Amino acid sequence: MIIFYLIKKFSEKGLTFLTKFKLKAAILGVLLIGGLASSLGIEAFLETRNITHFFGLEVMEWTNLYRLWLPTFMSAIIAQIIMKISPEPKSWSRALIIIILLGITGRYLVWRATSTLNLATPLDGVFSIVIYGIELFFIFSLTVQLCLSLKIKDHSAELVPHPSPVLGKNTEFTPLVDIFIVTYNEPSFFIRRTVVGCQALDYPHKNVYVLDDGNRPEIKALARELGCDYITRLDNRYAKAGNLNNALVQTTGKLIAVFDADFVPTKNFLRRTVGFFQDEKMGLVQTNQSFYNADPVAKNLGVENILPEELENFYRYYQRLRNTVGATICNGSSFVVRRSHLEEIGGFVTESVSEDYFTGIRLTAKGYRLIYLNEKLSAGLAAENMSCYMIQRLRWCRGTLQAFFVNSNPLTIPGLLPIQRLANLEGILFWLTPIPRLILLITPFLFFVFNLEPYQVSSSDFIYFFMPYYILNILTFAWLNYHARSALISDIYSVSQCVPASIKAIEVLLNPFSERFKVTPKGISQKDFIFNAKLATPILILLGINLISFVNNFNIFFQPKLGINALLNQQFINSNILLFILTIYNLIVLAVSILIMIDAPQPDVYPSFDLQKAVKVYSDENVITGITRRISEVAAEIELPQLLKKDTLIEMEILENKLKLKARVKETVLNKNSCQTRVEWEQVSLNDYRNIVEMLFCTPNQWKLIKTPGELNCLWLLVRVLFKPKFLFKRRKS
Repeated sequence: MIIFYLIKKFSEKGLTFLTKFKLKAAILGVLLIGGLASSLGIEAFLETRNITHFFGLEVMEWTNLYRLWLPTFMSAIIAQIIMKISPEPKSWSRALIIIILLGITGRYLVWRATSTLNLATPLDGVFSIVIYGIELFFIFSLTVQLCLSLKIKDHSAELVPHPSPVLGKNTEFTPLVDIFIVTYNEPSFFIRRTVVGCQALDYPHKNVYVLDDGNRPEIKALARELGCDYITRLDNRYAKAGNLNNALVQTTGKLIAVFDADFVPTKNFLRRTVGFFQDEKMGLVQTNQSFYNADPVAKNLGVENILPEELENFYRYYQRLRNTVGATICNGSSFVVRRSHLEEIGGFVTESVSEDYFTGIRLTAKGYRLIYLNEKLSAGLAAENMSCYMIQRLRWCRGTLQAFFVNSNPLTIPGLLPIQRLANLEGILFWLTPIPRLILLITPFLFFVFNLEPYQVSSSDFIYFFMPYYILNILTFAWLNYHARSALISDIYSVSQCVPASIKAIEVLLNPFSERFKVTPKGISQKDFIFNAKLATPILILLGINLISFVNNFNIFFQPKLGINALLNQQFINSNILLFILTIYNLIVLAVSILIMIDAPQPDVYPSFDLQKAVKVYSDENVITGITRRISEVAAEIELPQLLKKDTLIEMEILENKLKLKARVKETVLNKNSCQTRVEWEQVSLNDYRNIVEMLFCTPNQWKLIKTPGELNCLWLLVRVLFKPKFLFKRRKS
């Protein structure tokens, strides 16, 4: 413990030095990767079988199994001790883990380049270098992220506690805020909920506007009923950006808060964001976004109560990295922007479907600050099925990759720092990762068909170089991203969308502006499981070709020289065995991805919440005390000590909120010691509806963090999912 205390102190002192030179470190890493790639090209041209001699590196052949596993054990033990002492990443612990990771990764890269590539034939050489190039692609992203994460900034401490929103002061700073609720074709109940939530904001000077790009009479009537302003236009030019710019010239607030039609803020949203704008250079404050329903991937697998929402990894980890260097991404909702700075850059950017991202780029390029506030101050609707999910992700893919073709290109626009360009480059390249991931899924089949040998790896080298790299990355993955995502679950999400995302990425690079803005459908309900054949077909094909590879390589384990027992002592691991292992992994993730394409039922469009609140039920002059189990905008499930007849009209008082609602009993289930009763609200007044929305969506600090299970638990979770799929067992129960 004394040693680790000294290391901690040393790392805290050295952290300032490291963060000052993180740009140089990142650039050095890129240059090293480029140098390795150039060397490989030279060796391929010379048709050298392997290139160990070229680098002068001869890998030692150990015969002692203990010494072979020593790097793996040592790095894993040190990492585990650091993470045990510091369960959440702190400056010192994060720096130590990053240093170890970079060292192990560099060691692995040199070994891969000098000892594993097979350049015996042109075809072997091409495939061998392509696989290594894919690894370099992913390691480049990892290196940039690690360098950015050396010094995480947290802006929450800059604001004094509620109710004052002022930075470090005790006086009020409350400029007029225009709240824009952007809508096109969303159902009216979404807009009603969001307007009520925005009107409930604890802030004195605000105007709420519904920006209806659908020009719908019913939405205009809704705005009049709720007492907010309504803005529309005759055309839909430039989609969401055009809608926002149309409202920009018709309003006057010094600050503008933007919410999508489905996002409801907590009451303290403006109290926690407006104060930052005392800094005249502050251009935009983006907040963390929560979701009040499960994403379709987790829901279809039946693990929605165990896994964090997919975008948690982005908000909990990735945004914090970018915030470190002033490269925060504007996400299109739940942000506040200064009007004068926005007008200076010509309003919201209209040259891409990702108007939010490029508006942030332009503000940064003008020298204004964009910060990320890692507080859950709003919640919206996650995509409700896999079709909606894919529409949304492909729109993000198209919008981000359009960066290469617009004037707001973060790689070329004047005014950005080199480290900001590097951070944006890594973010743009993220949307190209489906292509190499798809290649890895078809790799075993290609190598089988063409009889290729892409690796030359001895068993001792494999243990000595690969295992420390792999094990350490797996061990630290979730810890580094604040337990937002495990490595295994991350790959499941990646594989489930890699085919359409790869096609979309190539399409955008060839024809970046061929599609108009597509709004993600909302308010979808379905009563049964639905198999999404269109999205599942390419995954079924991938599953089939991996199954062919599996069957044709299975006989490896029955060859006398490569039996299971012989493998442990074999000095040379055949490429087919490594590819066989990859095939098994591919089969698992592809099988899970097929299950993801079976959309689970969603009979109700209104989200319900697990809320335990004491209630009194008044029925026929009887007063019954109970407790709620779930509550939504239209219904509740209550646990009562006695049975109520179906269709009985009751009055229910939620004691904590002092809210009385009339309801009708719709369903009762008698248990051993209680009665589970489902009721639906009747004759809900506007004032009662406001109270319901505030109770369900607007309470500060109500959106909690969920930590992802560990890697082994996630593996067990997926095994359970495969052998007990939701679509079979839920249907049987029903």
